[in-house]
Amino acid sequence: MKKYIELREQKVEYTLRRSARARRIRFAIYGGGEFVVTAPRDFSEFALENFMREKADWILKKTKEFKSVKKPLSSENGRHAYLTHRQTALELARKRLEHYNNIYNFTFCKIRIKSQRTCWGSCSRRKNLNFNYKLAFLPVHVADYVVVHELCHLGEFNHSKNFWDLVAKTIPDYLNVRKELRRHSLGV
Repeated sequence: MKKYIELREQKVEYTLRRSARARRIRFAIYGGGEFVVTAPRDFSEFALENFMREKADWILKKTKEFKSVKKPLSSENGRHAYLTHRQTALELARKRLEHYNNIYNFTFCKIRIKSQRTCWGSCSRRKNLNFNYKLAFLPVHVADYVVVHELCHLGEFNHSKNFWDLVAKTIPDYLNVRKELRRHSLGV
């Protein structure tokens, strides 16, 4: 449901999603500056707007920043695009994992390609590595960062200094590549 709120004398459009599973408010900003707020079903509109006003500086800064973010890497979205490109993404992920795991020597179970809306990859406690099918559309050095990031979670299941030291072992300029990744949108 599209809504508007006045923040620091600026009218901000957002999409409100209510979720029975949500335990707290979540903000997501996508390429082009689309702003989505997910809130628990029982969270009052008044409390939600007060919370948004408290976070006004952050919301305005990030929506402005993401207006310049590229639209989704592939104009194709949905199930058809996923089915069309998942094999390419799987081959890329396998190839790059093989290359980088020669250095790290971590043990992992399954590699899965998914159609996530908000993340490029994930690593489960069961040592499964998941990647978004749009990995195949990223520049190679950025896709490598995503692969290494998830691979390093097998050694450190957090984002501690030790984790980032592992990433830096093969992607020394990871901070710059991470910024570049943020400029690519998965789309909604």
